[in-house]
Amino acid sequence: MEKKDHINHVDAWTSLRSFTNARIALGRTGVSVPIEEALQFKMAHANARDAVFSHFEKEQIFTALQLFQQPVFFLRSSATDRHVYLQRPDLGRRLNEKSINKLNNFKSKGYDICICIADGLSSTAVNMHAVNLLLLLVPMLREQKISIAPFCIVEQGRVAVSDETGNLLKVKLSVILIGERPGLTAADSMSAYLTYNPSVGLTDESRNCISNIRPEGMSYATAADKIFYMITESIRLKISGVHLKDNIKAIS
Repeated sequence: MEKKDHINHVDAWTSLRSFTNARIALGRTGVSVPIEEALQFKMAHANARDAVFSHFEKEQIFTALQLFQQPVFFLRSSATDRHVYLQRPDLGRRLNEKSINKLNNFKSKGYDICICIADGLSSTAVNMHAVNLLLLLVPMLREQKISIAPFCIVEQGRVAVSDETGNLLKVKLSVILIGERPGLTAADSMSAYLTYNPSVGLTDESRNCISNIRPEGMSYATAADKIFYMITESIRLKISGVHLKDNIKAIS
């Protein structure tokens, strides 16, 4: 006679796990989480911590950007290292003096947009996804004759660092691709933030965000279409943030 297992309980939602990476239907062993799920949780937590401190592969990104045959600037925020970056978010929003001088010496005559690539809270995300997205987005922009300032690779950067960068480059719209805060189901989520008429001191209501750009989230193709739509609409209407709506589905 087969002995019934009264200890291990399988959750009724187990079949739904194939549709999501969310931590659902974990089951239980007695009153505890099964050991396999407990270990997976620890692994996810370790991956998230690693993503925050992962190496920003800026040289490889620089090399890949040469395909577009336009200048690339290496910039840094005022945060001197990773620990300062985490403890002083305000310093990550401003360029350091050397970077400011570099952009001033460039003497920009004005562009439609600038594209920044910053490590943010997950270098892993931009290392994996930034160039793949730009391979789709940049040709779309060039086809519409949207002028692009030199690419800016920003180390220890927060979202708002693109405001100062865009202002110094005299652009109509700043775009920043940045690694988002890692979660327990995604350590490689990248977002794109768009700000019209960028200047120091703007806050989040002035921006639009396209988030969770990665193969398991929003695909590169979908993200490129959305970003392109938001860029063209922002420039046409001369607005961004809460005043600019994503109506791409309504016109598709």
